[in-house]
Amino acid sequence: MSWYFIYKRMVKSMATPKKVLSINQMAWDGHAQQGDRWSTPVSSEEIIAAKQGQWEVCLIESKPVPREWFSDLKGLNLLALASGGGQQAPIFAAAGAIVTVLDNSEGQLQQDRLVAERDGLELEVVQGDMTNLSSFADESFGLVFNPVSNLFIPDVRPVWREAFRVLKPGGVLLAGFVNPMMYIFDWQKEDEGVLEVANSLPFSSLDKYSEAWLRDNGEAAEYSHSLETQLGGQLEAGFILTNLMESHQEQGTSPKAAMFPSYIATRAIKPESAK
Repeated sequence: MSWYFIYKRMVKSMATPKKVLSINQMAWDGHAQQGDRWSTPVSSEEIIAAKQGQWEVCLIESKPVPREWFSDLKGLNLLALASGGGQQAPIFAAAGAIVTVLDNSEGQLQQDRLVAERDGLELEVVQGDMTNLSSFADESFGLVFNPVSNLFIPDVRPVWREAFRVLKPGGVLLAGFVNPMMYIFDWQKEDEGVLEVANSLPFSSLDKYSEAWLRDNGEAAEYSHSLETQLGGQLEAGFILTNLMESHQEQGTSPKAAMFPSYIATRAIKPESAK
């Protein structure tokens, strides 16, 4: 590989965190406008059922979170972190939690407002960066719910540190994230039904595509993260892991769906003795 192409690749991967936020905000605003699966609000019937105690939510694709991972939601201060889209946060509010939803995408948050206004729910909606929760005081929440989203940030460790800070002692972090093996295959050939190992880890889509290409095609910047930073990062922040589960992609979405679990969900607690 010539020095020119090495330099060109380096330039493409040097997007600042602020630029990454902007690229991904634009991408998810577009997904919300187009009715993406993760931008489709829950129905009024689902809200009615949640008010009666009948509800389920997902941290990872195709597998609901076990109800035993939750404590009683009634009156619980809950942060739905990077969880816009009109899905989980309204369900939690209907189930009795005091919910704040934070997301980088105004389009995603608008879906939460839509459900809240339609069904008479109380929701605090905040646009922001999942790595910076400085607008929230220490020990503000009893539960942080963070579905698959940290693939859109370059470094996950600030998320775990901030979640730990804003949780009360004894509080729970529920997190979903992508198995890093998802990123080793050539994306274009995968779309054609062929799995070909092409990418080394850690992976960034900005190593392959320019900022302009991502913006023009409505694509978000994505990053693989090691299990060391996903699981070890939670431990490093002070959490105690209490449970873990995996799930596959839904059949038909990718040839990877039948090959290995694509997603991981964890339950972790902030020790009662934490200060």
